[in-house]
Amino acid sequence: MSSGGVVRIGSGLLTPDEVAARLRCTTRFVRRLVADRRIAFVKVGRSVRFEESAVVEYVGRQRVAPLSRAELRLAFLRGEVAA
Repeated sequence: MSSGGVVRIGSGLLTPDEVAARLRCTTRFVRRLVADRRIAFVKVGRSVRFEESAVVEYVGRQRVAPLSRAELRLAFLRGEVAA
């Protein structure tokens, strides 16, 4: 999104099908992300569109840092990780 919350029309908005292809998931999953407000989207009439930056941001938020065996064991002992 550009400054001030204004979207440029030529900024390459993606359809739910295109987002699903990029995430390698189903269109239904993308619709669920929208319904749960877990990904930013733009309403164009009754249609939903996505900026590429919103998809990149969503993927970044889902990133999970790797743990070593020792870190994983400590987290488990503290109750931070479910068995």
